[in-house]
Amino acid sequence: MEKLKQRWGISSNFQIIVICVVFAITGSSSVYVAKPFLQWIGLAREAFPQGALGGTFYWTLRILLIFPFYQVLLVIFGWLFGQFKFFWNFEKKMLSRMGLGFLFK
Repeated sequence: MEKLKQRWGISSNFQIIVICVVFAITGSSSVYVAKPFLQWIGLAREAFPQGALGGTFYWTLRILLIFPFYQVLLVIFGWLFGQFKFFWNFEKKMLSRMGLGFLFK
């Protein structure tokens, strides 16, 4: 536990609990939000052909949409739970490792 606190730069066990709760809520919320968003833009599951290929396109699109929703919701929930600084730094580090660091310069 101490290694995790040192690595994340936090001081209490309570912060670890809050951070884990934020990660859990964000993951669930991003998956939940992707389906109605696809329906809203007219790309519901029914818009794709039946069969494996249509299902593959739909799920690929949905998973690709989950990623940006996750990024935004992570910072929002982090802010709501009082951990904005941690999650903002986490976002910058993660996106820069993915080659999207130019977004923060």
